[in-house]
Amino acid sequence: MALLFDTLDRPLTSLRLSVTDRCNLRCAYCMPEEEYRWLDRVALLSFEELARLVDLFVAQGVRKVRLTGGEPLLRRDLDALVALLARKPGVEELALTTNGLLLAEQAEALRRAGLHRLTVSLDTLDARRFETLTRRSGHDRVLAGIDAARAAGFRDLKLDTVVVRGVNDDELAPLLRYARSVGAELRFIEYMDVGGATRWSHEQVVGRAELLARVADAFGPATPLPGRDAAPAERFALRDGTTFGVIASTTAPFCRACDRSRLTADGVWFLCLYAATGIDLRGPLRAGKSDEELLALIAPAWRGRADRGAEERLALRERKPLAPLQQLQQDPHLEMHTRGG
Repeated sequence: MALLFDTLDRPLTSLRLSVTDRCNLRCAYCMPEEEYRWLDRVALLSFEELARLVDLFVAQGVRKVRLTGGEPLLRRDLDALVALLARKPGVEELALTTNGLLLAEQAEALRRAGLHRLTVSLDTLDARRFETLTRRSGHDRVLAGIDAARAAGFRDLKLDTVVVRGVNDDELAPLLRYARSVGAELRFIEYMDVGGATRWSHEQVVGRAELLARVADAFGPATPLPGRDAAPAERFALRDGTTFGVIASTTAPFCRACDRSRLTADGVWFLCLYAATGIDLRGPLRAGKSDEELLALIAPAWRGRADRGAEERLALRERKPLAPLQQLQQDPHLEMHTRGG
């Protein structure tokens, strides 16, 4: 399989596939507003349409597919899509990121369908803080979902924590201990100024250096682990063997190694999380274009890719939220919950 490279020699090997823009939480760092404009349901790609587009991306070198949202478990019969994708020989790694609220009911079916890996968002161990952060209840359901994932046989389980100063940055050590107790690897994520983060401020960011210093205060120095390649997380090991990751997209971007692109649930392809515009694949797909005609949209776009969104944001003298609320209301494709994480 020939790989497709962009202008910075980055291969197209990873696809984030959003299956819905809806979410059953309203996390303050992602969806802080009261009202949202949703994608039209008739515009959402069917499982067969998604599978066909995945075939085209696999033909261009994609070997890792991650299902995202919104909250992907809100998409009815998601295990049927997992089964479709898991059978494709070119998909070497099929993963899913979820907030965990519906995971207890679906973990076993997802595993049987062929899902390889799971990542669960867990920003706090405190139920009341969870309700404050997400404006919803259900912390116990998230923990039950993590237990169900382990029981279903997901061994390479990851937990993602978005660290926000003054909100949950006092829980770094307890979260690491919890992750160790359930056999999962925790990843600390810097608070990012992506679309939808309308309340973002630099003062709330707990950067990579500070995160590592705080972990060292609690557990001793962490040792960097080799083999990051294009992965978003730098991995570290504590003296007792516990491993964890840091995703430092805000203060230490990894744009020049990024091999990811994102396809929204209604078929818009974004080459960068920070990109202002994307490429419509649904229109040509439903107009009956051939695989060759669709590939003619994908391949030249990646070859011409020069995106370095996080690096460009880092270089700004005055850094504010990526998009104002009025712009987000006019174009829901700018939202993080539409593009997928």
